[in-house]
Amino acid sequence: MPLVTIKGIEGVFTSEQKAEAIRKVTDAMVSLEGENLREVTWVIFEEVKSGDWGIGGKPLTAETIKKIQSGS
Repeated sequence: MPLVTIKGIEGVFTSEQKAEAIRKVTDAMVSLEGENLREVTWVIFEEVKSGDWGIGGKPLTAETIKKIQSGS
């Protein structure tokens, strides 16, 4: 039974985007494991509070990620 954990910053992804990520990661795992393991493939989308995630010694916020997404 595979377990995949996706971590993202709270407030960046919509419920629809999280559901799509879960579907696509499940599909990717099933393509490796076989269709019979779909029902026991777990995907968890964990959200980290904005500002509690850091890269390069600097806290990362949802606002920063949204600016990056928009190309600003």
